Amino acid sequence: MILYDYILSPSCYKARLMAALTGLKLTLRAVDFHPGAEHRGPELLALNPAGSIPILVDGDLVLTESSAILVYIASKVAPAWLGTGEPSTAARIQQWLSFSARLTASLGGARLHEMLHRPGDIDTLRASGVIAFRELEAALFEQRLKGEAFLVGNTATVADIACFPYVALAPDGGVSLDFYPSIRLWMRAIRSLEGFIEMPGIHRLHELKPDPHETPALTETAEA
Repeated sequence: MILYDYILSPSCYKARLMAALTGLKLTLRAVDFHPGAEHRGPELLALNPAGSIPILVDGDLVLTESSAILVYIASKVAPAWLGTGEPSTAARIQQWLSFSARLTASLGGARLHEMLHRPGDIDTLRASGVIAFRELEAALFEQRLKGEAFLVGNTATVADIACFPYVALAPDGGVSLDFYPSIRLWMRAIRSLEGFIEMPGIHRLHELKPDPHETPALTETAEA
């Protein structure tokens, strides 16, 4: 499989991370996204007329949406990442895959505005990101009450990988993670997974050191 990739793209990172977690070997084809805008050149527009990345090519198959790429990788090499196979589980995963597009539009838009000076109403983008964070925090808190560490059960799925990068990089767009303890614990759980890889701005856990944002009282209260 060939992944047309940009190292600073959270959406491309989703594909690299999914491949690493499932042991799949990808051939990475670096794209000069900025400043070269290679993704809008004739070669890549022929693969994806929308002019976006990532692009995954596997033989005659071309996939251009990150959620579809995650599902395809999991289907090929690690179906457990797609959940239990029960209709309710599949529906919940699909709901979070759809939710991840809201994170891309809001938190991702704010990040592009701040880092690459892309046009956008930064206040609206950040406000939309905060709304999404509140929904995610509430859902993860409910999961923790059930003793489950991830979005759909106590095992990571493609849903977690779809949502993780733009959440982790939200501070790049001026949206703080300080007020969301359940989100931070969920992020630590993902970063603890065997095979986890980094990207600029997202690092491995080093010996699972405590989250400096958390106090014992907060952790005990949240998990009580």
